[in-house]
Amino acid sequence: MDSSLTFKDNIGKPMDRVDGRLKVTGAATYSAEYKLPNLAYAVLVGSTITKGRITGVDSKAAERAPGVLAVITHFNSPKVPGYDTAGKDPSQPATVGGPIKVFKDDKIHFNDQTIAVVVADTLERARYAAGLVKGQYAKEKHQTNLEASKPQAFLPTSAKKNPKSPMNDYQRGQVDAYKTGAIKLESEYVIPTEVHHPMELQAITAHWEAPDRLTIYDKTQGTMATRRDFAKEWNLPEENVKVIATFVGGAFGNALHSWPHESAAIIAAKVVNRPVKLVLTREQMFTMVGYRPYTWQKLGMSATPDGKITAITHESIGQTSSFEEFTESTLAQTRMMYQSPNVTTRYRLASLDVNSPIWMRGPGEATGAFALESAMDEMAHLLNLDPMEFRLRNYTEQDPEKNKPWSTKFLKECYQLGAERVGWNKRQLKPGSLRDGDWLIGYGMGVGTFGAHRGAATVSAQLQPNGTVLLRCATTDIGPGTGTAMTQIAADTLGLSPKLITFELGNSSFPKAGTQGGSSTVNSVGPAVQEACLALKDKLRGLAGSSNAAFTSARKEDVGLSDGYLTLSGNSAKVPFADLLKQTGGEAVTVEAKPGDEGQKYSMYSFSVHFAEVRVHQLTGEVRVSKLVSCADAGTIVNEKTAGNQMKGGAVGGIGMALMEHAIIDDRYGRYVTKDFADYHVPVHADSPDVQVAFVNQPDLHVNALGTKGIGEIAIIGVAPAIANAVFNATGKRVRELPITPDKLI
Repeated sequence: MDSSLTFKDNIGKPMDRVDGRLKVTGAATYSAEYKLPNLAYAVLVGSTITKGRITGVDSKAAERAPGVLAVITHFNSPKVPGYDTAGKDPSQPATVGGPIKVFKDDKIHFNDQTIAVVVADTLERARYAAGLVKGQYAKEKHQTNLEASKPQAFLPTSAKKNPKSPMNDYQRGQVDAYKTGAIKLESEYVIPTEVHHPMELQAITAHWEAPDRLTIYDKTQGTMATRRDFAKEWNLPEENVKVIATFVGGAFGNALHSWPHESAAIIAAKVVNRPVKLVLTREQMFTMVGYRPYTWQKLGMSATPDGKITAITHESIGQTSSFEEFTESTLAQTRMMYQSPNVTTRYRLASLDVNSPIWMRGPGEATGAFALESAMDEMAHLLNLDPMEFRLRNYTEQDPEKNKPWSTKFLKECYQLGAERVGWNKRQLKPGSLRDGDWLIGYGMGVGTFGAHRGAATVSAQLQPNGTVLLRCATTDIGPGTGTAMTQIAADTLGLSPKLITFELGNSSFPKAGTQGGSSTVNSVGPAVQEACLALKDKLRGLAGSSNAAFTSARKEDVGLSDGYLTLSGNSAKVPFADLLKQTGGEAVTVEAKPGDEGQKYSMYSFSVHFAEVRVHQLTGEVRVSKLVSCADAGTIVNEKTAGNQMKGGAVGGIGMALMEHAIIDDRYGRYVTKDFADYHVPVHADSPDVQVAFVNQPDLHVNALGTKGIGEIAIIGVAPAIANAVFNATGKRVRELPITPDKLI
């Protein structure tokens, strides 16, 4: 790639990932792969009951086993000084009582809750000894079934305390006006528990470098948030805790929370006075690090005969744990997506004897969109209207919830792009009209939206003696290609080849950034990269002016870096980097970029629409997604290749949501029956078509100067209902409880 590229030569191009070679060759180091001197290994022991108290832990056989260094329980654990105040961070889910504090007391709140950690000199010895630990309990009656707990559902405490909370009941127009509508429907929908299963298991290596200095190599989506949490737990200054997450092997939200296994590893490292590595098993990923909560929804809708929605009522009950109130935006899309004079939403929680849920890709919105977008399809069928035409007749030109103009909205363009690619014109209004032999063919669509969020972020930029530029930020990269996107933004801003730019991330000692979640990283860190690079150019311009007057009055936008020189566009002036570095000592420029007040003036969202073609075998009920087209209005697309990867990954997740993912608890024991990939099914290559992706690629300059809006969540929101609607179009059978398995179609 030419080193004299100019501004806008890189943004939008399908550039290969800057860390791709490291990952595919195994050179990338993940949290469980750091080799520290004198490393010990920890394995957790979980409770075999679902609710009650620990009356004793028989650990004698484990303590006598070869290589065992310690067996830690609540009976002998050192006191964690910050337990009474930890877990109140605003980046964490809303709490009542707070997260589980491992080894603090004898209470059991859910099955497989940690009761002990065994530490040994090898993993095999730790695993063997963990199997020798036996807990004794005083059992209590438990409840793990949401359907049975619906009558006890309650308004979240956060809503009770704050009248403006989005979790409060919402009303526009008349309450439950759909009940008196000319044409109406009322349906119930269920999303079962779904579990995060990224390739990399949750893992941590904890190292007390001194009694008051802690370093952890952790699978986390936010190095700064994790640092805050454990600094609070141990009453340490934040600068005494370092969190490193240079590479993260996938995460769908489960690494946004600090979990008990992390505290257990840190406690273990303190007890044995050596570094300790702890990796959850795949089975423990079901029980110890959150999930998408089982959610019941009821949606009522009315419309006029000519297809105008007159009212929507959307109610939801989601599960949470007995010790922590987890909430999510299940009803957000219903309040703002379609034009309706009357909208009512009610959100409730059901407290169960389970571990706490956590945000999972498209949190809340993906769940709520299944009900809303399925109901839109049902109403279109009642009206004998094409589902896309029905949506167009109720299209919103401004946000009806906030009464603000959209910052940008190109959803109609998404409709057009997707309809053309999927062959929507072949869709028939009458279900079951298209077939190919024994296969019934159907088409469906689903719409998604998610806020175009932006937070503050800080980036440092430094010119190196070899003519390269080093940028640093504490942000993480859970797979979308953050480092690649930031390199492209820097290359455009500096006028430098991407090969001469290094973006380092995943270290809490670097300049601060928020967590990688909520589709906000490019929106937040990208502008900071841009501003840091502009500030670096301006600093260099000022230094160059001392020896070359042409730079004194030049604009920083006209300054470029090329072939070892600082240059000016349209001018032959240039100054060697070496001369500039002599004046600066090579110090970095650090810039913080913050969102402006645009959010007060505009309603800012990304939008998506997904079109599915399915084939359903009329005898066996097998469903195959034969074509899936995902279209996004996500502002400026920084990297066409990695953005396309994001959309395809979300689409595959949506296939799993629609057709196979379902974590099942045996309510008699409160224990998961599905606890591995033999029983909990996720999509594989054979389940996934070649997903087609299309971007409107129109900048939204109200969100930030780059015009980006975010992709991660809208990639999955709306996929499941698109598939469910296509199944109805193929078969005439409406499945309202996911997943859509053959037994529901035969």
